[in-house]
Order: sequence, then structure tokens, then C-alpha cells
Amino acid sequence: MRIIIAPDSFKGSVSAVGTANAIEKGIRQVFQEAEIIKLPIADGGEGTVEALVTATAGQIIEQNVVGPLGDMVKAFWGIMGDGETAVIEMAAASGLPLVPQDKKDPSITTTYGTGELIKAALDRGLRKIILGIGGSATNDGGSGVAQALGVKFLDASGQELPYGGGALANLDHVDISGIDVRLRDTTIMVACDVDNPLCGPKGASAVYGPQKGATPEMVAQLDDALRHFAGKVQKVTGRDVAQYPGAGAAGGLGAGLLFFTNAKLRPGVEIVLEATGFEDVVKSAQLVITGEGRTDFQTAFGKAPVGVAKLAKKYNVPVLCVAGGLGEGYEDVLEQGIDGLTSIVPGPMTLDECMECGEELIEKGTKRLCQIIKVGMRMEGKTH
Repeated sequence: MRIIIAPDSFKGSVSAVGTANAIEKGIRQVFQEAEIIKLPIADGGEGTVEALVTATAGQIIEQNVVGPLGDMVKAFWGIMGDGETAVIEMAAASGLPLVPQDKKDPSITTTYGTGELIKAALDRGLRKIILGIGGSATNDGGSGVAQALGVKFLDASGQELPYGGGALANLDHVDISGIDVRLRDTTIMVACDVDNPLCGPKGASAVYGPQKGATPEMVAQLDDALRHFAGKVQKVTGRDVAQYPGAGAAGGLGAGLLFFTNAKLRPGVEIVLEATGFEDVVKSAQLVITGEGRTDFQTAFGKAPVGVAKLAKKYNVPVLCVAGGLGEGYEDVLEQGIDGLTSIVPGPMTLDECMECGEELIEKGTKRLCQIIKVGMRMEGKTH
């Protein structure tokens, strides 16, 4: 039996790699001789670098960069096993967890550190970049990334603007003469799973600003600043991207990448599955086991397990999902290619208890699932 293990992380508890390892342990207790291929996946957010680096036997590189508040932080990025593709999570350099609760202020946070990671990849000679943009602390329209890559944002007196989305209200001129020329020959695939425009009631500031610390007054100011920013940049680049689906992702980083690079925005799970070669492997599999921390109606809208299932269905390979919990509307995934699913929680437990022993629960839950599969295989023999 050839089994592919392709789970997302159980966020806050077990990484995608740890989840894949725990699932393998559960399988081995029932199917000792199974051929197992582990392809931990992600949707472009937390864990994307680890998943892709692990799946392709690449390497992770640590680097000090400018954090979201302008101080130095230790970030990381990866090089995939092909030696040609960089993998970057913007959250590693510009993410919300890097900002203390009492210092959340999207008017001053910057994506500059993410731009430094892109520059580091260019310095290594890499011209293919996968960039996950989930979990940002920023609302600067990607201006920080652009600054790190050589773009200057100037006020009316010719002074460079400070970091942050609030400063964009004072933008008078955009100087792209110093932009890194290597970007012209660089393919940037952006893992983006939202379709928000840059501005307006469904834009970056209104939808995501509050969770980053924006007050209602600040939301309005940031929205106006991004609209002003987009107008100034459009005049210089000739690109009109403010209404492009996904332009508002990560505080407008989607728009910034579209303005200043050759980036293409795509669903994160599609990029990850393509990069790991999942489709080539699944053709000859008998079973796929995927998983995530919580499976509910949102999973059906293209989250990682459904992305796995849709590709597997092209080759009529059954897919089972191991979930930390089953929420409202979890049945919807059964219409999206997942054939069956189970919760790893064996009885009443608090969330903290589940998070604390996540790997053990995943292993035991997988073992129970495989025992049921084994019964089904015996029944199959009885019916022929």
C-alpha cells in the first residue's frame, strides 16, 4: 500500500512536518509494511517555508532584518531542494506575532524586513521566489518591501518618508530609478488566499486593520493614505492594481508587489502542491491522508486539505482528513473531494490540553482511523 501523508499544520500546536511525522507513526502501528511518502504542506501562511524545505530536502537560512516596528529581529527563509527557488514567509520578518500586544499600530509598522529577505534571495542568485503573505502586522501597501529593494518615497520637501502606512499620506513623489534591476528577471509567486482590493470597505485597512491595532479613526486615515499611495505609484509605474483581487492582502502588500515586481498572485495551496510535485506522486498512490487543526465550512473554500483532495480526485485516489476538531459545516468538505474525516480528540478535553499533547493525539487518532481502514479491507475480501 502506498500512502501519501500531506497535512497542514495544527496551528499553535504542531507544525505540518510534526503532523506528518505523527500520522506516519499512527499508520505504522497498523500497516507496518506500507510505503509512505510525507509531503507536509501549507497554504502560504505560517509553516510554508518549513513545509517546502522539508518536502524538497532544502535548507533554512536565518537572517537579521528590520522587524515590523523598525527594530532588528531574527527572521528566516528557505531554499528548496532544487537549489533555484527561494521560499519566504513575510510573517517571519513582518508578522503580527513580532509586535507586542501593547505596541500594535499599523500606521507605523513596515514590511521592510520582508524586502530584505527578497534581496537576500536575489543576492544568492535565486530568480524564483515563493512568497507567503499571511499573518502580517502591516498596512503599508508594501512600501517597506519596495524601500528595501531601492524605491524611494519622498515628501514635498524631497525627504524620504519614514516607515509605515500612516506616512503615505504625505507622499509627494515616487522615485523608482534605484529599484533592484534583478527583479526584472525574477519570477515571484505570491501565495494569496484573499480577494480584497486595496481600499474601500472591503480593503486592507477596513477588513484587517482592526486586528492589527487600528481604531476606527485610524482605519479611515490608513485607507485614505493607501488610496493616495496607489494614485502616486500608478502615475510612475503605469500599473493600475488597486482594485485587483488580492491587492489588499497583508495590508496592501499584494498591491505593492504588483506595482513594483512581476509578481503573480495565486492560491497558496496550489503553489505549495505544485512546488512539492504532489500531483506526480499521487498518481500511483492508494490513499492520501491530510489534516489540519480545525475542519469546518471554511476548509471547503480552498484551504490546504481541499486543495490536496481536488488533485487526488483527478486520479481517483481516496482522501481522508485527520482534524483537531470538527466545526460547523465540516460536512461541506465531503463535496470537495475528501472522502472521510475524523477528529483526533477521543473524549472531553480542554483546548489547552489538546494543544499540549497534539502529536500524541494525532498519532492515536490516525491509528484508530487505520484500524477502521483495515476492517474495510477485510470486508472487501469477503464481498468478492
